[in-house]
Amino acid sequence: MKQKKQIIIFTDLDGSLLDKDTFRFDEIEDYFRELISIGIKIIPNSSKTESELLDFNKLNNLNLSFISENGSSIQGLNLIHSNLPEKVSLSRSVDQIYSIYNENIPYHLKHKITFILKLNSKEQQEIFGLPLDKMMLALNRNYSLPIQFNGNEIEKNEFIQIMNNAGLTVQTGGRVMNICDNVNKSKAMSKALELIRKKLDEEIITIGVGDNENDIEMIKQSNYPCLVKNDNFNCSLINIDNLIKSSEPSPRGWSDVIKTAIQKIKT
Repeated sequence: MKQKKQIIIFTDLDGSLLDKDTFRFDEIEDYFRELISIGIKIIPNSSKTESELLDFNKLNNLNLSFISENGSSIQGLNLIHSNLPEKVSLSRSVDQIYSIYNENIPYHLKHKITFILKLNSKEQQEIFGLPLDKMMLALNRNYSLPIQFNGNEIEKNEFIQIMNNAGLTVQTGGRVMNICDNVNKSKAMSKALELIRKKLDEEIITIGVGDNENDIEMIKQSNYPCLVKNDNFNCSLINIDNLIKSSEPSPRGWSDVIKTAIQKIKT
């Protein structure tokens, strides 16, 4: 008897599923809901905060498990199986992360770093491109420090190396950089799958969808890696076997790569 297959889509949101300007996915929403209705699990794996992802679920009348703050926390696995945990934290707190940053970054680099949380609300809105209520959700961070780096490439690489040596990472997404614990979307995806496989007696097939640098490791470890077109990201140097690429940006690019991946699974 053939083992039942369970498809799980791990997806970035901004620029992958959601339009990079409107943060909506109206034009493919019917298809998105159709996937859920036929039993495909969709797990947002995002740099967004817990507050933003809970708001995303509420706004769209969804009940999805999700991974927040670049792999810092996994939530809602109990929605996939009742004996799975409701929350798994993979990161130290934001206060601990700031303390490590403060102890390790030299004076000449600290002056190149702007903490988004210390800016006024108008400046924050210009960076995030969000209305005030949504911006407050984006700033409610438990595990990461959003920054802008104002130095040159040499200084930026020095900063990243110091953070790595101190056990932290610097994640580069769309609008800002984030100082995080030694976590990423790929590690969190692996942890989620490890837990899920212990409870589901099914063959797990993964589709990974992203559009930016901090998504690459996540999509690499997927059975079906997918990249949504992003004009601000040079993907020419990415070498991933069987990479599925869209010719259109989000959200239509998301549905295009998913349709291609599912067709490949069926054949």
